[in-house]
Amino acid sequence: MERIVRGVYPPGTVLPPEPALCEAFSVSRTVVREAVKILQEKGLVQVRQGSGTMVTPPATWDLLDELVLTATIAEDESLAILDDLVVTRRVLESDMANVAARLAGPDTVDRLRELVDRMDELVDDPATYAESDRAFHDTIMRASGNRIARAVVRSLEGQVVNTARYLGRTERALCVASNLGHRRIYERIAAHDPGGAAEAMFQHITEAWIVRRSGTADPVRLRR
Repeated sequence: MERIVRGVYPPGTVLPPEPALCEAFSVSRTVVREAVKILQEKGLVQVRQGSGTMVTPPATWDLLDELVLTATIAEDESLAILDDLVVTRRVLESDMANVAARLAGPDTVDRLRELVDRMDELVDDPATYAESDRAFHDTIMRASGNRIARAVVRSLEGQVVNTARYLGRTERALCVASNLGHRRIYERIAAHDPGGAAEAMFQHITEAWIVRRSGTADPVRLRR
């Protein structure tokens, strides 16, 4: 898989025949056939009877698959795939914040306030801060009632949350700035302001990612 993602076998390339793959990886034909089946399921290759196994264009790859996404991120020096992930998260979480502002009851509002106040105390401990950060966002997602959107965000984040490229810088000042965004989101949800909550979430996710990826090219796709 990594060789395909790295471009060792570019799209349109026919993979070596079974005997060559068996020899190259010191495995049996059964193992090679199972590996090709897995690659096909993940959208990386297409098996054509009589023509061999051809590498497919990246547009057909299943980027919701953990292995495919991890390999793609590892080879993407431009961070474009992480930009796309953040944009996807931003769209979904902004909408869920909008809905949460309409549906959130006193318990949810109290929980969000507790988390924001707690994060103010954790700005010197980025690892523990990050746990409360994720709890804050998940509380909003659960309050929205959108199980599909929450599952997509949790799946995507779960695959990259511990990668250095996604985490970026984690010093105290960034935690302080991040929690100012959280507090704005909390205030808009507590005020039952759907539009304001969505806008606050949009700005928070955008600004936090731009800071974390600083030092690389300007992420044009994150702009409005």
